[in-house]
Amino acid sequence: MSDTKFAQQGMSFRESVEHMVDHAIDIMELEEGVGNALKVCQSVVQVSFPIDIDGKIEIFTGWRATHSDHRLPSKGGIRFAMMVDQDEVEALAALMTYKCAIVDVPFGGSKGGLIIDPRKYTQKQLEAITRRFARELINKGYLSPATNVPAPDMGTGPREMGWMVDTYRQMFPNDINYMGALTGKPVEHGGVRGRNEATGRGVQYALRELFRHPEEIKRCGLSGSLADKRIVVQGLGNVGFHAAHFLQTEDGSRITAIIERDGALVNDDGLDVKAVREYIAETGGVQGYPHAEYREDGNKVLELECDILIPAALEGVITAKNAPYIQAPLIAEAANGPITYEADKILQERGVEIIPDAYCNAGGVVVSYFEWIRNLNHVRFGRLDKRFHEARGQHIIRAIEESTGHKVPDHLADELARGADEFDLVRSGLDDTMRLALQEIIRTRNENPKVNDYRMAAYLIAIEKVARHYRDIGV
Repeated sequence: MSDTKFAQQGMSFRESVEHMVDHAIDIMELEEGVGNALKVCQSVVQVSFPIDIDGKIEIFTGWRATHSDHRLPSKGGIRFAMMVDQDEVEALAALMTYKCAIVDVPFGGSKGGLIIDPRKYTQKQLEAITRRFARELINKGYLSPATNVPAPDMGTGPREMGWMVDTYRQMFPNDINYMGALTGKPVEHGGVRGRNEATGRGVQYALRELFRHPEEIKRCGLSGSLADKRIVVQGLGNVGFHAAHFLQTEDGSRITAIIERDGALVNDDGLDVKAVREYIAETGGVQGYPHAEYREDGNKVLELECDILIPAALEGVITAKNAPYIQAPLIAEAANGPITYEADKILQERGVEIIPDAYCNAGGVVVSYFEWIRNLNHVRFGRLDKRFHEARGQHIIRAIEESTGHKVPDHLADELARGADEFDLVRSGLDDTMRLALQEIIRTRNENPKVNDYRMAAYLIAIEKVARHYRDIGV
């Protein structure tokens, strides 16, 4: 959602982020100079370029903003959407700085966007547009494995990242680290296994960790585990699908409603997330899906009674208008900025707990970090030690069998003797990162009497880490 549309509902997305930062700075009593330095977007470039589309010249405009390069490279996605504008890109770049700091990923914050509806162009046309956009960013120093590394976002994916990294390779054929210029690439072209699911998987890991803290779950008026918890998901794109699918198939949660562009599906007994996703791919929407009640007003379904609400679509979907009617006691922000500043205050006053976007959807940048490391190391995770661990597992099995006189059951033997592959290691690293980050957020909230919610605790952690770096370098 553009800042203009967002402002119609109240405060703009950028203003919302800045207000959160201001509040955190006040709580920390941070010196004014450092506080001001934290809020300023260091640089932003706008590019406009012509492309021949079916014999007609079309002009495309895009941006790339760097909020902070206190750590290099600066990191952040590139979105292709009609509502992209400079304010939104700068706000998202700032959010990336804080996000990386919260989950201890050593990157600065950046973001990019191009005004385009990708659905209106053929693959060949989209490739030409994407490669030209990449060339413009490269020429202006906003795409490089050492200084600024884009990733997929709304409207982009592994295909677009593959085109862009190949464009960088053509322009810098002697850079042996060219694969590290972008993340979220196809696995066959330098990507890491597990990146496509990473953001949704991170949402699952965030919820799992929260449910390991009974005293925190009690704040929400909930208890027990994720099993059979009623979950409403808005947006069944890459993030929403993976979060919902994993929660359903691995944790036993019930996905009781799915909200999409053309309406919503509701089924109190639970929806088959994979089947709904396949239906959307075939028909373009949820209307007509046979195993659920269809409701035309999808936004109204945000107010449905449930245990957990996962907004995984656009910014500003929960506003001052509908916040008083949200019935979910726990919201996990899988999208960036789905709750406006005004709505956030209303929800807090009502006792609704929110796992903030700056932490909750950080799984993408965490695994992007793993991919970047993999590209610079030029070796696949697990390649050096997988067979070693398999052999050690076999030794353990033999030792157990010789000492007990009993054969280890095949299903246990298979697990003991299996060496971790890249998928296992990426998921393990993501799980550990999300766990540790939430533990720090919970600790900060409980130890600071001025902090009443997870969002402010997360911002305090991020700002303290970035401010500490600024102090160390003499800012």
